Order: sequence, then C-alpha cells, then structure tokens
Amino acid sequence: MSIARFKDLCVDANSVGPMAEFWGTVLGLAAPADHPAGEPVPLRGDSPTQTVWINPVPEPRTVKQRVHLDVHTESIAALEKLGATMQSPITDEQSWAVMEDPEGGEFCGFPRDSVPAYRLMEIVVDSADPARQARWWADLLGAEFKSSEGKPYCWLENVPGLPFEYWVFISVPEPKTVKNRIHWDVTADALQPVLDAGATLLRAQDDQIGWHVCADPEGNEFCVFLQS
Repeated sequence: MSIARFKDLCVDANSVGPMAEFWGTVLGLAAPADHPAGEPVPLRGDSPTQTVWINPVPEPRTVKQRVHLDVHTESIAALEKLGATMQSPITDEQSWAVMEDPEGGEFCGFPRDSVPAYRLMEIVVDSADPARQARWWADLLGAEFKSSEGKPYCWLENVPGLPFEYWVFISVPEPKTVKNRIHWDVTADALQPVLDAGATLLRAQDDQIGWHVCADPEGNEFCVFLQS
C-alpha cells in the first residue's frame, strides 16, 4: 500500500521559453501555444503523469545535477541539432552519451532503432546510500525495490502511475550542496504519513503555494499535493 503517488516532474530554468521548446521536443511532449511571461510552462503528453513543468528560477546552474533524465533518442546527432552539447560520448563500454541541455543540465541520451512517442526512459538520482534511498521511495510509493549484487545502484520498478520505466538511485561520493534543478511532485491523502515516513517539511502550503515542499532523507526536494 502506498503513502503517495507520482504526479509529475519539474525542471528549473533561467530561460523558460527556450528550455520548454528543447525539452518538449526531446521528450515528445506538447507545449501550450501561449503562456504568461515568467510563469511555469507545462509540457504535456497523453496522460497527466506525462507532464513536465519548466519552472522559472533566478539562480543559475552551478554544480553537477544530482537528478538527471535518461531519454530515448533516434540519435545523438538529433539531440545536438536541438541544442544539446556532448559531455561524454558513446564508447564500447558505455551505450549512452552524457549530454548537456541548453543551460548546462546533464542528461543521458540512449539511441534506439525505434523511439516511443514519450521519450523519457528513467530518472536517475545521485545518492550517498542508494539502497536506503531506493527502499525509502519504494515504501512511500508502493513500488518494487531492485538491486544487483556488486553494482553501485538500485532502482524501482512497477511504481504505480509512473509513466516511464525505471527510477534509479546511484552512488556518488559528493554530498548534496544546492537545491536540485529537477524534482518530482507526488499526491497524497494527507501530509502527516509522508512526514512520519521520514520526509522533512521545508515549506508548508500557504497563500502563495497550493502544495507542501518536502525533502527526502538525503535532502532531495519534492512537492506533496493533497488530494481533496
């Protein structure tokens, strides 16, 4: 039984318009024809959970992102044509390319012979303790915890409502130092069970925001929307 359910993703951006155009095309999502200047832009797919919000923020990217997206693509050249830049190419040992979006945010491109309409394959979260993180989120979302012996990562499968394949937690040595530029939103019947599970409340719902901002045990921000 889950405490919360995946709702959507959010990507911070300094230039919302160009980033919305880039990520909408990369992910196979549609942006609205018009949107108010300075407001978040929703990129939408065939289901509500295939929504990615491009959120305006003033602060620039300064460090390697602790959350990144892995995407299906027809080719790495196609990503570069859209405005991505190469950070690390495909090799015999690595079947994906590490790319940067127009604002320097890391993501990985996986070339495919056949590309699905919705091109987000998985989200990857840097972690000090991937097993602990993956188990925590598996319990919160009612998902299956998976791991491979000797591998520095764990992952979730069969996450209720998740519109992509995997949710991966990978070991890194460096600690989290700044707010993540990619985060996810969840829905829940009540906030207290989320907090009882080990989340930290960073900002409660108020007159300016209609959700609660929380952090998981390693400080990754996520927003909780209460179901009415």
